[in-house]
Amino acid sequence: MSTELFYLTLTGVLAASLWIPFIVGTGLSVADPGPDFIRPPDLRALPAWVHRAHRAHLNLIEQATPFAALVLIAHAAQVSTVVTVWATAIFFWLRVAHAAGMISGVFRFPLRPIVFTAGWLCTLALAWEVLTAG
Repeated sequence: MSTELFYLTLTGVLAASLWIPFIVGTGLSVADPGPDFIRPPDLRALPAWVHRAHRAHLNLIEQATPFAALVLIAHAAQVSTVVTVWATAIFFWLRVAHAAGMISGVFRFPLRPIVFTAGWLCTLALAWEVLTAG
Protein backbone atom coordinates (compact mmCIF):
# COMPACT_ATOMS: atom_id res chain seq x y z
CA MET A 1 0.00 0.00 0.00
CA SER A 2 1.31 3.43 -0.88
CA THR A 3 1.85 6.07 1.78
CA GLU A 4 -0.90 8.16 0.23
CA LEU A 5 -3.41 5.30 0.45
CA PHE A 6 -2.28 4.56 4.00
CA TYR A 7 -3.09 8.11 5.11
CA LEU A 8 -6.33 8.07 3.14
CA THR A 9 -7.27 4.92 5.04
CA LEU A 10 -6.48 6.57 8.38
CA THR A 11 -8.49 9.63 7.34
CA GLY A 12 -11.40 7.36 6.44
CA VAL A 13 -11.24 5.66 9.84
CA LEU A 14 -11.16 9.07 11.53
CA ALA A 15 -14.16 10.27 9.52
CA ALA A 16 -16.03 7.03 10.23
CA SER A 17 -15.35 7.38 13.98
CA LEU A 18 -15.75 11.08 14.63
CA TRP A 19 -19.50 10.74 15.17
CA ILE A 20 -18.80 8.92 18.45
CA PRO A 21 -18.07 12.00 20.63
CA PHE A 22 -21.29 13.64 19.41
CA ILE A 23 -23.43 10.60 20.14
CA VAL A 24 -21.82 10.08 23.56
CA GLY A 25 -22.31 13.75 24.40
CA THR A 26 -25.90 13.65 23.22
CA GLY A 27 -26.57 10.54 25.28
CA LEU A 28 -25.09 12.15 28.37
CA SER A 29 -26.90 15.46 27.86
CA VAL A 30 -30.40 14.63 26.67
CA ALA A 31 -32.60 13.31 29.46
CA ASP A 32 -35.52 12.42 27.17
CA PRO A 33 -34.64 11.83 23.50
CA GLY A 34 -38.34 11.54 22.67
CA PRO A 35 -40.18 8.67 21.07
CA ASP A 36 -37.93 6.63 18.78
CA PHE A 37 -35.41 9.51 18.61
CA ILE A 38 -37.35 10.87 15.62
CA ARG A 39 -35.49 14.13 15.49
CA PRO A 40 -31.96 14.87 16.72
CA PRO A 41 -31.81 17.22 19.70
CA ASP A 42 -31.43 20.94 19.20
CA LEU A 43 -27.68 21.58 19.20
CA ARG A 44 -28.24 24.85 21.06
CA ALA A 45 -29.59 22.89 24.02
CA LEU A 46 -26.48 20.71 24.27
CA PRO A 47 -23.19 21.54 25.99
CA ALA A 48 -20.80 23.50 23.79
CA TRP A 49 -18.36 20.58 23.39
CA VAL A 50 -21.12 18.38 21.96
CA HIS A 51 -21.99 21.05 19.40
CA ARG A 52 -18.29 21.40 18.55
CA ALA A 53 -18.02 17.60 18.15
CA HIS A 54 -20.82 17.75 15.60
CA ARG A 55 -19.07 20.56 13.72
CA ALA A 56 -15.72 18.73 13.85
CA HIS A 57 -17.32 15.73 12.16
CA LEU A 58 -18.96 17.88 9.48
CA ASN A 59 -15.72 19.81 8.92
CA LEU A 60 -13.83 16.57 8.34
CA ILE A 61 -16.44 15.27 5.90
CA GLU A 62 -16.26 18.58 4.00
CA GLN A 63 -12.51 18.25 3.54
CA ALA A 64 -12.19 14.47 3.33
CA THR A 65 -14.37 14.10 0.24
CA PRO A 66 -12.22 16.13 -2.18
CA PHE A 67 -9.07 14.90 -0.44
CA ALA A 68 -10.10 11.26 -0.96
CA ALA A 69 -11.04 11.86 -4.58
CA LEU A 70 -7.65 13.41 -5.31
CA VAL A 71 -5.71 10.66 -3.52
CA LEU A 72 -7.58 8.04 -5.54
CA ILE A 73 -7.08 9.94 -8.81
CA ALA A 74 -3.37 10.27 -8.05
CA HIS A 75 -3.18 6.56 -7.30
CA ALA A 76 -5.02 5.64 -10.52
CA ALA A 77 -2.77 7.96 -12.52
CA GLN A 78 0.31 6.54 -10.76
CA VAL A 79 1.25 9.95 -9.39
CA SER A 80 3.28 9.62 -6.22
CA THR A 81 5.76 12.31 -5.33
CA VAL A 82 7.36 13.73 -2.23
CA VAL A 83 4.62 16.37 -2.31
CA THR A 84 1.77 13.81 -2.42
CA VAL A 85 3.31 11.78 0.38
CA TRP A 86 3.82 14.79 2.65
CA ALA A 87 0.46 16.35 1.75
CA THR A 88 -1.44 13.21 2.73
CA ALA A 89 0.49 12.74 5.98
CA ILE A 90 0.17 16.39 6.98
CA PHE A 91 -3.53 16.41 6.04
CA PHE A 92 -4.28 13.45 8.31
CA TRP A 93 -2.41 14.84 11.31
CA LEU A 94 -3.95 18.28 10.80
CA ARG A 95 -7.39 16.68 10.84
CA VAL A 96 -6.59 14.80 14.06
CA ALA A 97 -5.38 18.04 15.64
CA HIS A 98 -8.39 19.95 14.29
CA ALA A 99 -10.86 17.42 15.75
CA ALA A 100 -9.15 17.25 19.13
CA GLY A 101 -8.68 21.00 19.31
CA MET A 102 -12.20 21.77 18.21
CA ILE A 103 -13.96 19.29 20.49
CA SER A 104 -11.89 20.30 23.51
CA GLY A 105 -12.34 23.99 22.77
CA VAL A 106 -8.58 24.57 22.83
CA PHE A 107 -8.47 25.62 19.17
CA ARG A 108 -10.09 29.02 18.93
CA PHE A 109 -9.84 31.82 16.43
CA PRO A 110 -7.48 32.15 14.61
CA LEU A 111 -5.91 28.72 15.23
CA ARG A 112 -8.87 26.57 14.15
CA PRO A 113 -9.35 28.26 10.75
CA ILE A 114 -5.59 28.21 10.19
CA VAL A 115 -5.50 24.44 10.73
CA PHE A 116 -8.57 24.00 8.48
CA THR A 117 -6.94 26.15 5.77
CA ALA A 118 -3.70 24.19 6.03
CA GLY A 119 -5.70 21.01 5.29
CA TRP A 120 -7.22 22.73 2.28
CA LEU A 121 -3.72 23.66 1.09
CA CYS A 122 -2.70 19.99 1.34
CA THR A 123 -5.65 19.14 -0.90
CA LEU A 124 -4.57 21.83 -3.37
CA ALA A 125 -1.03 20.42 -3.35
CA LEU A 126 -2.43 17.01 -4.29
CA ALA A 127 -4.47 18.57 -7.07
CA TRP A 128 -1.41 20.41 -8.38
CA GLU A 129 0.63 17.22 -8.47
CA VAL A 130 -2.12 15.37 -10.34
CA LEU A 131 -2.75 18.17 -12.83
CA THR A 132 0.92 18.77 -13.60
CA ALA A 133 1.97 15.12 -13.84
CA GLY A 134 3.53 14.40 -17.18
